[in-house]
Amino acid sequence: MFKNLLKQIKEHDTIIIHRHYNPDGDAMGSQTGLKNLLKENFPEKNIYAVGDDPGRYTFIGPDILDQIDDSVYQNALAIILDSATPQLISDDRYKLAKTTARIDHHMFVAKFCDEEVVDTSFESCAGLVAYFAMVENLKLSPVSAKALFTGMVTDSGRFRYDSTNARTFKVASFLMEQEFTTADIYQNLYCDDLKMVMLRAKFTLKAKFTDQNVGYIYTDYEEFKTYGVSAFTISRGMVNVMAEIKGVDVWVNFTETEDSVLCELRSTKYNINQIAVKYGGGGHLLASGATLKNKVQAYNLLEDLNLLVQRGETI
Repeated sequence: MFKNLLKQIKEHDTIIIHRHYNPDGDAMGSQTGLKNLLKENFPEKNIYAVGDDPGRYTFIGPDILDQIDDSVYQNALAIILDSATPQLISDDRYKLAKTTARIDHHMFVAKFCDEEVVDTSFESCAGLVAYFAMVENLKLSPVSAKALFTGMVTDSGRFRYDSTNARTFKVASFLMEQEFTTADIYQNLYCDDLKMVMLRAKFTLKAKFTDQNVGYIYTDYEEFKTYGVSAFTISRGMVNVMAEIKGVDVWVNFTETEDSVLCELRSTKYNINQIAVKYGGGGHLLASGATLKNKVQAYNLLEDLNLLVQRGETI
């Protein structure tokens, strides 16, 4: 599974690690985890991690991101993490690299790297990276283990989502053999200031429901600007205020930005990925996203979700 990937890592003196933009815990966890894993096992190599601002995930580890010149990509290996399509990759300079590789757990859309390790049976990209370390007997540092564990926790919903299986816990146990504090991770992930608690409460009250009980929230651009937070905070950060409402098996959050509408889709038992793909997005069977052109397209997508539930075609 990892034979060709490990071969490429050994053959390149410079390795640059990318992930998707607007990173979540899995993107940052897998990137920081892999960076430190490679530094631990190949100290003679130049290992870098690049991308946009890590936001609230700076606690994951020291020296998360590097600033590098274009020239560094010459003869380098670029490894892309947690990205189903090239449009999602933060910093498109990966195209300058001599060789590209991808590690991902999203549903396969298309091959866009020279070497690819894509396995949708993993709950997270971080879990896949940790499994790579485990099966290849690579040395693991506490910094790497903490970052990878964070990615696993966030993308598995604290080990509650259906993608969690026996292997998930074996890998998590492997990581926890290193010395790091899970309390530090959970405190940073799940403890918010009063402003964010009140914002989530406001968005909970904004939720509406279709005749098939599809939950949805639509935030127009003018309202979005009043909150003084990032679009990511509103779009992905607020989608799950509709989760765990009895009788609601599909929910979607629409957030208008200056030039598009960000869309986050979630479900407990319906394949909403097919709807996301129809509108140019992707992700997982039960959790996907898309970027839409306007409000009309957003409500067309909502109607497609409504029809999906009406048909009753569960996975």
